[in-house]
Amino acid sequence: MTVNTPLCFRGKSILAPMVRVGTLPMRLLALDYGADIVYCEELIDIKMLQCKRVVNGKLFYFICFSFHIDVLNTVDFVAPNERIVFRTCERERHCVIFQMGSADAERALAVAKLVESDVAGIDINMGCPKEYSTKGGMGAALLSNPDKIESILTTLVKGICKPVTCKIRILPSVEDTVNLVKRIEKTGIAAIAVHGRNKEERPQHPVHCDVIKAISEAVSIPVIANGGSHDFIREYMDIETFQKATAASSVMIARAAMWNPSIFRKEGLFPLKKVMQDYIKYAVRYDNHYTNTKYCLCQMLREQLETTQGKKLHAAQSTQEICEVFEMADFYEETTTVFTAKKTSLETKIQDEDDQMDDPDVIKMAVRFDKREYPPQITPKMYLLEWCRKEKHPQPVYETVQRPLDRLFCSVVTVAEQKYKSTLWDKSKKLAEQAAAIVCLRTLGVPEGKLCEGENHLINKRRREDQERLNNRDQGDDGAEPSHKKANFIEGASDINVPEM
Repeated sequence: MTVNTPLCFRGKSILAPMVRVGTLPMRLLALDYGADIVYCEELIDIKMLQCKRVVNGKLFYFICFSFHIDVLNTVDFVAPNERIVFRTCERERHCVIFQMGSADAERALAVAKLVESDVAGIDINMGCPKEYSTKGGMGAALLSNPDKIESILTTLVKGICKPVTCKIRILPSVEDTVNLVKRIEKTGIAAIAVHGRNKEERPQHPVHCDVIKAISEAVSIPVIANGGSHDFIREYMDIETFQKATAASSVMIARAAMWNPSIFRKEGLFPLKKVMQDYIKYAVRYDNHYTNTKYCLCQMLREQLETTQGKKLHAAQSTQEICEVFEMADFYEETTTVFTAKKTSLETKIQDEDDQMDDPDVIKMAVRFDKREYPPQITPKMYLLEWCRKEKHPQPVYETVQRPLDRLFCSVVTVAEQKYKSTLWDKSKKLAEQAAAIVCLRTLGVPEGKLCEGENHLINKRRREDQERLNNRDQGDDGAEPSHKKANFIEGASDINVPEM
């Protein structure tokens, strides 16, 4: 498939993928200081496949509650628990490489297709030696499985329109490393990043420039040299020194950039105080979680962590407190004031939209469904369906809408020609439907299955059916439950989407 991007991997200074460090604020700061390409931290394929892509919106955790607002102009990939796994923005769209941890070609392709329109390229991590990566056959574990490497990379190259790269560590012998890289080159990838250490070696071990050089001379695709922070790179001019020592096309910088991302400045390093303040500005503007912000700032402070400022940073428990440590309280207040104004404006629009949609014939209550208040696999929708069958009413009909402004859901349930809904909007269609069912049950005075209601007849009914099946097996029956009961159970389950997770 033809690559339709101008992204080039020759003569570039690149921010390496670093766990907990390569989030949006650090990537944007590196670009500001002169980096040509930035890699995000490694993100695992299985986790990414659980995410929902949210365009120009986010969960903004403001003071003590959360709501969706369209103020950051970001694209977020949000996990089911509402945690933002990957955030990006237009500023970096043509220079950010999404690094993925994967050991399965089809999963890798599914993730690549999910993020393809928001990034400049896709990278497969084949060098991380840490257990969290290797235990699933990912990272450096792939180095001993060249067939799987070939399968993953070939599938990606054929399946997406963006450049595909990979990042490896060297093998015990130069010959084996060169042979592996030649095989990788044949998959059609755009470039390969080589960390010049084997998977047993750590940063204090010398980087093997000779091996990277042998690779650079053996293949025609761009080779990106990585691992020079300890031995070579202290300032911008050292990047070129490392590149010449390895004969590589480009240089990828990890720890030297983590300590001071202004390493990418041709004009020289900025004072650490300015760098940290610049980083904090991005962290606040893009609502970076304070624990991640604190972690990155601690990496920059390093030996200064025992100073008064370092101890205050270590004790900070919010973004506001971090700003106070670095004399940026006014910036925090100004920025959050802007967020508050936008929030107020959006809430007004949302309320106006709700008022226009309001139907006086719908019975309404302000309720939410909290699954912690119910037994496992028991929900209000189950109770409402059971009640309708008992009263010989048609089964409940749910009509659910999503509000464009904040992407929340509201559901209206129709039972016996009467409509019911909750006035509180929910983060998922399932939750909104459960809330509508609660409104109906409470209006009718019918039990909804909560733990506090005492004996649960649906649970007792299932227990009786389970015991009946056991008795049938004991008597030599094939164990199948009666056809009419099985049909009821399947129909109910498909209609009410249980269990709730």
